[in-house]
Amino acid sequence: MDTNKAKSFMATHARILDRHRFRVLMGEGDPAATLAALEAYRNPDGGYGWGLEPDLRAGESQPGGALHAFEVFEDVPSPRALELCDWLASVTLPDGGLPFALPVSDPAGCAPWWASADPTVSSLQITSIVAATAHRVPAVAGHPWLARATEYCRSAIAALDEMPHSLVLSFAVRFLDTVGDADLLAKLGRFIPADGRVHVAGGTEEEYVRPLDFAPYPDGPARALLDPAVVRADLDRLAGLQQDDGGWPVEYAGFSAQSPLEWRGMLTINAIKILRRNR
Repeated sequence: MDTNKAKSFMATHARILDRHRFRVLMGEGDPAATLAALEAYRNPDGGYGWGLEPDLRAGESQPGGALHAFEVFEDVPSPRALELCDWLASVTLPDGGLPFALPVSDPAGCAPWWASADPTVSSLQITSIVAATAHRVPAVAGHPWLARATEYCRSAIAALDEMPHSLVLSFAVRFLDTVGDADLLAKLGRFIPADGRVHVAGGTEEEYVRPLDFAPYPDGPARALLDPAVVRADLDRLAGLQQDDGGWPVEYAGFSAQSPLEWRGMLTINAIKILRRNR
């Protein structure tokens, strides 16, 4: 990867928040400025909306917004992380899970799966990835919401008897990779093919969950589910995806003119983090 080209891409195309996040990743940034940029997406209830999730443009606080806020707090600690857990506790359903999305007042620019989600049903897909990301934020380790969400995810994963949707599978594996559970990882591992690629049903023809989506970092137990040669090949694939403009591409459909550029900034940060951690 060429980080100088990535720097030029971020300056040219990325939103302000991700430009600050990139600078922090490069060791050049101002954590306070990064948190100030994130604040623009925060609501008075303690949650995050306003397009922090690029395909969910509505202003209301959403679990999808919480996911991306925790991604920031993983790199830049803030007391806002605890406040976000308080908000998540307020919208958690009785079984301990989060709804995939809360009601959307204005669906303009929103992907249909966000706008039409049932707010009365818990989603393993969103709960597992939000909880997995929160577990990487040390300040929230003892929060009651995270304990409830963790228990919900373990129970929901244990109840799976057949192959789930590829995104549910990858996020559940990511959750177990973070919290550790050898038995449940083995249970999900039987659904992962030898090449680590699972097509995303309902996505584009070329949209797959890939090995690094299951186990992006080398120090987690989920790596044992994948052949090392498969991981190396996927790392080569990821590095080779860097475009001539310095950024990484979006491999799935967007739902507004703005979202693909916003995703590209986020995906560029994510790709560099993964490639650096796997050196």
